[in-house]
Amino acid sequence: MSFSPSLSSPASSAHPLAPYGWDDAWAAAFAPHLERGLVPGRVVRVDRGQCDVVTVDGPVRVDTEFVTPNDPLRVICTGDWAVVDPGGDPRYVREYLPRRTAFVRSTSSKRSEGQILAANVDFAIIAVSLAVELELGRIERFLALAWESGAQPLVVLTKADLVPDATGLGHLVQDVETAAPGVQVLPVSATDGAGLDVLGALVSGGTSVLLGQSGAGKSTLANALLGEDVMAVQAARDVDGKGRHTTTTRNLLVLPGGGVLIDTPGLRGVGLFDAGSGVGQVFAEIEELARGCRFLDCAHVAEPGCAVLAALDSGVLAERRLESYRKLLRENQRIMAKTDARARSELRKEWKRRGAEGRAAMEAKRGTRAWR
Repeated sequence: MSFSPSLSSPASSAHPLAPYGWDDAWAAAFAPHLERGLVPGRVVRVDRGQCDVVTVDGPVRVDTEFVTPNDPLRVICTGDWAVVDPGGDPRYVREYLPRRTAFVRSTSSKRSEGQILAANVDFAIIAVSLAVELELGRIERFLALAWESGAQPLVVLTKADLVPDATGLGHLVQDVETAAPGVQVLPVSATDGAGLDVLGALVSGGTSVLLGQSGAGKSTLANALLGEDVMAVQAARDVDGKGRHTTTTRNLLVLPGGGVLIDTPGLRGVGLFDAGSGVGQVFAEIEELARGCRFLDCAHVAEPGCAVLAALDSGVLAERRLESYRKLLRENQRIMAKTDARARSELRKEWKRRGAEGRAAMEAKRGTRAWR
């Protein structure tokens, strides 16, 4: 594979990797690897120990076995900037550049591990279908993960053409806005094109990840942004608006209007993972009210002088918001407690292993002395 020396020069729109998000900061981060004859590339798809990486010479298929595989948060992920060794057969990824952002959820396993869904994301597009009743609690859950990742969330209400009444649509937008303070809520329709130009302009300046349940219209929305039918589309069930997993892998695609899009499979479970600050940002008004509580450790349940409960009684704070806040906080605390317990257990196992090795070495040493 040939290597272009322009990788060490300032980023520009003419750079081969610029459409994928390459900039001066990435070039500076890659500089030490440049001297070793390695090449950069953006991971556009990961599949069974291998990944597709786009480089200055085009896409290549590379192995990922040389990257630390035991930590689920350190495996190669779609959106990573990979350090590729172009020599040998097969080519492989040595490591990846430090991530700017990472979208992480907890796994459904009993090990309480985090699973990284996408890396180096600027915008988290949360797709919510208007074909079914809004689940504000689920939107708040997605928002907590999005804020925690470091990306800017954006709620997109898909299938807006199914709500032809402008007043009714406005009320739905307002309902979501109450659950998404500081986040833009945009109704769109892939059928009549409403809102797509605004969405395309919003995400043209970076990397976006498309998130949501199956049947939310993510693949249809992706096709609309791409301007062609790249992603397969399946009809959602009429009974509940849910669909099958049309997308089965996370794919990074270049948008014609600028920016790149990572499409993801429908997420049935979106468990929190170390998302305390994200929860706080979703419920910013509750966090602000809590500063007025009499006690610093107020749980906002029955404590005297609780500003949060006072706001609830006066109608300033909705009971649904407080219950959702409590639920997500409890879940996050529970998963982190399990994670800490697992970390302590693994540390104890490591101590035992080292102790056993030390005893074995001592016994071997004693045996050698006795033989002498």
